[in-house]
Amino acid sequence: MLDLRFVRENQEAVAQAMRNRNAAWDAEAFARLDGERRDAIQQEEALQAERNALSKQVGALMGQGRADEAEAAKNRVRQINEELEGASAARAAADEQLTNILLRTPNMPSADTPVGADEDDNPEVRRWGAPRTFDFEPKPHWDLGASLGIIDAERGAKLARSRFMLLGGLGARLERSLINFMADTHASRGYKEWWCPALANEVTMTGTGQLPKFEEDMFRTREGLYLIPTAEVQLTNIHAGETLDAADLPLRYCGFTPCFREEAGSAGRDTRGLIRVHQFDKVEMVKFATPEQSYAELEAMTADAENILQLLGLPYRVISLCTGDIGFSAAKTYDVEVYLPSYQGYKEISSCSNCEDFQARRMGIRYRDPESFKGSRLVHTLNGSGLAVGRTMAAILENYQEEDGSVRVPEALVPYMGTEVIEPA
Repeated sequence: MLDLRFVRENQEAVAQAMRNRNAAWDAEAFARLDGERRDAIQQEEALQAERNALSKQVGALMGQGRADEAEAAKNRVRQINEELEGASAARAAADEQLTNILLRTPNMPSADTPVGADEDDNPEVRRWGAPRTFDFEPKPHWDLGASLGIIDAERGAKLARSRFMLLGGLGARLERSLINFMADTHASRGYKEWWCPALANEVTMTGTGQLPKFEEDMFRTREGLYLIPTAEVQLTNIHAGETLDAADLPLRYCGFTPCFREEAGSAGRDTRGLIRVHQFDKVEMVKFATPEQSYAELEAMTADAENILQLLGLPYRVISLCTGDIGFSAAKTYDVEVYLPSYQGYKEISSCSNCEDFQARRMGIRYRDPESFKGSRLVHTLNGSGLAVGRTMAAILENYQEEDGSVRVPEALVPYMGTEVIEPA
């Protein structure tokens, strides 16, 4: 969430940032409500000062035998109390409306986030590996998975509804192997692994920015809990309401969870296979850092996501998201996109973001550094996919397929899979 004072003092910069983001921003409503809030506060303070002065006078007037004046002072105090209730109610109403505006307002993009209208304006940063040249017609992973007997979309839909997948045999083992491989690799690079609940309450979902903006994209239980769309929700909220020590930063966390999203707006090729489904597995990375550390940690986090793809031998590229494509909570984002032959191009498999203090302000996560400053300051939070497991499976099936319909297992996964090839059952 943006800081109220920052928005008040930088209204034109905020308005321009929202235009760059293609985000709605009602500057007049904010200015009006902010003015009402400040007027109410000033009225409260003036009335409280008057009440305090009159309360002191009452005793003195009584001591001087000036009972009539004392009673008049008491009557005025009672009147002030009624006026205070009105002023406090006006301030509370303005506070609530301002908070609602700020909760729905996205983060300010960083100074080096490229300005652009949409995904077509995302500049490429680098590439790794070359797409494979096939001497046969490659199949999309949804056809490969069906012919191998490892992906069953029809039975997945029968068990739940469309765009839920059933994995069988070596497909189930490949999913499990990828989760363990990713978690083990990140843990070996300094991330502390956590096992998190797959359900989160409203406060937790609000903390990372999923609520209230994206409530329609969430699955919700009758008890008011939400199925998490990413482990970022739980990992980042671990320290909600806490003050950390600067000496312990940066903290680097990772965790596997199932993830749930409605994905109502997608269409076309994305609705087939494992690319855009309602339930998927993901290993997530989260960091807590000081403002001075956070952008170096973003580069390192992106490298950690890339490392998984390099170990699996999957070609990819990294792009920097422009202002019109960046996520709600992010100040700067790198997307890592893996090459998929079925798309004849690259598809997002990881998104690594620095949210600066946007989420920390919502969650109340601060840090102290007595040698550098008094009191405490907000931390910076970062998150990134490390990686989306289903999309990684899709990339392996498509890039490692053979003409006979089998799929070679990447060398790094062989110890987890216990086989070097996936063949038709």
